[in-house]
Amino acid sequence: MSTVKPSTLRWTRDEYYRLAELGMFGQQRVELVEGAIIRMPAQKNLHGIAIDLSHEALRTAFGPGHWIRIQLPLHLGTRSAPEPDLAVVLGRSRDYLKTGHPQTALLIVEISDTSLAYDRIRKASLYARAGIADYWIVNLVDRRLEVRRAPVADLAMRFGFGYSDVRVLTETDFVSPLAMPQARIAVADLLP
Repeated sequence: MSTVKPSTLRWTRDEYYRLAELGMFGQQRVELVEGAIIRMPAQKNLHGIAIDLSHEALRTAFGPGHWIRIQLPLHLGTRSAPEPDLAVVLGRSRDYLKTGHPQTALLIVEISDTSLAYDRIRKASLYARAGIADYWIVNLVDRRLEVRRAPVADLAMRFGFGYSDVRVLTETDFVSPLAMPQARIAVADLLP
């Protein structure tokens, strides 16, 4: 008698979008991370306010020629379409009509309360593997900004990559995006 071991079914981006078109997710918030369809928690009020505050701060810092995307997919490989809370990409929205969702970002920001561990581990490793040089977590639990930079191979991390430069900033600190070093953003401006 042969034994069959259970296995995990990994979805491609195309299959994931097809499932969405068929209504398989209903009104659930989901994202595709390395073939796994991840159900995201409902957003609390502070989460929504922090998205808006961070969006305003990033629009001011980056200005024209940059699209500050809110909870829209990034195509990071054939099996990943994460939907970061904010992603700064070059150009304007119309620039992506023919090419589809961006495949990289100058900066990704996740607003985190209930998903803090997920954002620190799984998302950080995914973004580092994709070469995202600047990844911020607005930590609503501890009222801090966690700045991750310098992606490197790291076999201890979920997808084999992590960040070698991790700094934690408080409400009294300022931060400058790598892609816009002349801009200064008050951490307090990102927090509700």
